[in-house]
Formats: sequence, C-alpha cells, structure tokens
Amino acid sequence: MVDVIIIIIVIILLGFALKGSIKHFKGEGACCGGSHENLNAEEKVLSSPIIGKMTLKIQGMHCDNCVKHVMNAINTIDGASAKVDLQSETAVVSYDRPLHESDLYRVVEEAGYQIVSIVNE
Repeated sequence: MVDVIIIIIVIILLGFALKGSIKHFKGEGACCGGSHENLNAEEKVLSSPIIGKMTLKIQGMHCDNCVKHVMNAINTIDGASAKVDLQSETAVVSYDRPLHESDLYRVVEEAGYQIVSIVNE
C-alpha cells in the first residue's frame, strides 16, 4: 500500500514538472516571468545633451526579459538612458544631468538584480 502511495505522489510531481516544462518551451514561462513576446524595450531619448556615461556590471540577468527589466528600471531615473547587454552583463548609462550612483543601485536592486561595479567614462 505504501508503494502505491509513493508511486502516485511521484506521478503527480512528474505531471507538474512536465506542465512547467511545456509552458517554458512554448515561451509562456520565461525564467524571470512573462512571455517572450514584445521584448523590445523602447530606447529612452534624453532631452538635453549627454554629459557623461557609466558602465554598470550587473549580476543576475539570464534572458532577454531580464535585460528589459533592467533597462526599464534604469530608464525610470530622470536624465538617464540605458543600453543593456546580456552577454557582457553590462549596462551603459548615458545621462544629461548629475546622476547619483545610489539611484542606480536602488532601481536595479528593486528590479531584482545586483550591480557589481560602476565605471565612469
């Protein structure tokens, strides 16, 4: 009787795993939530001339959805525009007014990622 219960539990768990795998391969369950539809984040155009750039090394990005989340998070900062690259795990942030690094750390961490380093250019 115990063997039958264990087999039933294993079958149920395999069913959930299979269901999740099918959703993932259909693109309905990306690693970071959401689908893979319309992952093109709009590039933010700054209203004033660019006065500087920073390159951020970011941990935790795994897919294009992560890139979109990071880009959108940084672009919420007034005067900042980001271009994020998944392969190099970096974001190049252009800015048209003084920009505090603490703001960058805050928005990126709120989005669920971590800045490892910031290099001013």
